[in-house]
Parts: sequence; structure tokens; C-alpha cells
Amino acid sequence: MRIAIGGDHWGVELKPALAELLQGLGHEVSDVGAYTHDPADDYPDYAKALADLVSSGGADRGVLICGSGVGASVAANKVRGIRAAMCHDTYSAHQGVEHDDMNVLCLGSRIVGDELAREIVSAFVSAQFTGEERHQRRLNKVLAMEADFG
Repeated sequence: MRIAIGGDHWGVELKPALAELLQGLGHEVSDVGAYTHDPADDYPDYAKALADLVSSGGADRGVLICGSGVGASVAANKVRGIRAAMCHDTYSAHQGVEHDDMNVLCLGSRIVGDELAREIVSAFVSAQFTGEERHQRRLNKVLAMEADFG
């Protein structure tokens, strides 16, 4: 799978370990930044870069990191085709994909430690959308709401 990874200055330290994990699991990783710890950078810039890559088909899924995960999630969800969620536990990470076809995982580096982040990312990338009728019906309703954005 092709995975985009990115984050603001709060993601710089966690990102390399997660990229290494993903590559070790056999995934192709594209890093959209940030590459240095610059407190003046803004999470929407990296959220947009990552979300655009996923939305355009240049990546299958994305992992986005900011301090809390909230801002990254809010910003990424503004891009058509993105279903981003902040997950700080493994259940939400896999269930979000299985039931809701989540394609961007958002993490808060100030909330989860390195090892838990690895477990969450592993759960996210190993999950597949079930396509069950009830899940597809709900996803179709979400996609119809998105279409109303103009």
C-alpha cells in the first residue's frame, strides 16, 4: 500500500519511526513534511499536502501528526474524498477503516507515545473496509453530504 505521512513541528520526531515501521511492513511511504522542528509552521499546510495526495490517488492512505491530532483531523477533512479521524487507540484505528472507510489517521504526538503510535498505525494499515451493506449504506450517505459542499 502507498502511505503518505506528514505533520507539523509536533510530528517531526515521531514521523521517522512511523515511516520506518510502515516500510518494514512492506508499504511505500511518501513524506510530505515537515522536515525540521519549526514552531512557526502551520498544521493545515501539511494536512492539505497529505490530503491532496490521498484524494488524488497518489497515496492509498495517510498518517498525519500534530500535537493533539485534532487540528490535523479538522484540516484534512476539508479536502474532498478524505475521511480523517483522530485515533489514540487501536480499536478506533482499525474500526474506522472497517466500518467508515477512513483513509487518513490523525495522531497527537503530545498524547500518545512512540510504542502506542506504532500499534495504532499498524492497526490502521492492516484494516480493510468491510463493504457490508450497512457500512456501505452509511458511507454513501457521508459521500452524499460531501457532494453538497459544491
